Amino acid sequence: MSEENNSPALNRGPVDHDVRDQIVVAAREHFSRYGYGKTTVSDLAKSIGFSKAYIYKFFSSKQAIGEGICANCLGEIEEDVRRAVGEVDQPPEKLRRMFKEIVQASCRLFSEDRKLYEIAASAATERWQATIIYEQNIKMLLQDILHEGRQTGDFERKTPLDEMTMAIYLVMRPYINPLMLQHSFDNIEEAPIQLSNLVLRSLAP
Repeated sequence: MSEENNSPALNRGPVDHDVRDQIVVAAREHFSRYGYGKTTVSDLAKSIGFSKAYIYKFFSSKQAIGEGICANCLGEIEEDVRRAVGEVDQPPEKLRRMFKEIVQASCRLFSEDRKLYEIAASAATERWQATIIYEQNIKMLLQDILHEGRQTGDFERKTPLDEMTMAIYLVMRPYINPLMLQHSFDNIEEAPIQLSNLVLRSLAP
């Protein structure tokens, strides 16, 4: 059984089995201590007290375990962003909150544990399913805010909504993609304010 699998990672075993969650939690702790790249499934099995064969009942590869960790991390960011956006009513302020929280939450998660950052970097490089789903969810949230802003008259209506959504997403992307994020720390404080102000001026009706 290969330790690595470049094909899409597939979970095994019962979908709602508690053991899968236990493995993901234990793996996150192990990877944060020893690093993702240097750890094999055998190392992980020995560390958490399961046999290698037993882990393979639930995950097809180390990448599949990494995807579970990555999905949890990205889910935490998305939850923080949605909470921040939900605290305000006006679409322009929602957009400001989205910029601010996505930068802060991303930096907080990926700077606090450099070894877990290895997983995020691998996920972004290899386009794991967890990152694709996360990016789609962020785009949908952004599109919902833009649509609402058009309904309230805060945002212009001439530009196609999908084009506008993608353009603004690309402005956010350096603070969403972990490979780009590592080069953006110097402007963490002022970037959300300046970028959201620029975008909002471009959206004026």
